[in-house]
Amino acid sequence: QVQLVESGGGLVQAGGSLRLSCVTSGRTEFTYSMAWFRHPPGKEREFVAAINWGSADTYYADSVKGRFTISRGNVKNTVYLQMNSLKPEDTAIYYCAAGPKFSDLRRGDYYYWGQGTQVTVSS
Repeated sequence: QVQLVESGGGLVQAGGSLRLSCVTSGRTEFTYSMAWFRHPPGKEREFVAAINWGSADTYYADSVKGRFTISRGNVKNTVYLQMNSLKPEDTAIYYCAAGPKFSDLRRGDYYYWGQGTQVTVSS
């Protein structure tokens, strides 16, 4: 069993920055590709960013490209999401995911999910 815990969410003004963290515990003998998804109010869950743990290749949704950066931590299966130039439309619950079921990391099919952390951007 693998547990993911997100942190770093909060309330920020438009143009501000936040850094989300996702720490994994449990069966960490494996390494997992990891991703961030978000669930905006009144909308469907959407892909934000992903990182292939083996190659370190990164992938971003068009809406966050150039503003958000996903990175690996020094501790195995730890991932960060640096969010800059935040906009009100970035307001959502952000979820960390690990262990993709398919090679396309943008797909929302992951074995493990965190509980989410709220990000609110005021205008």
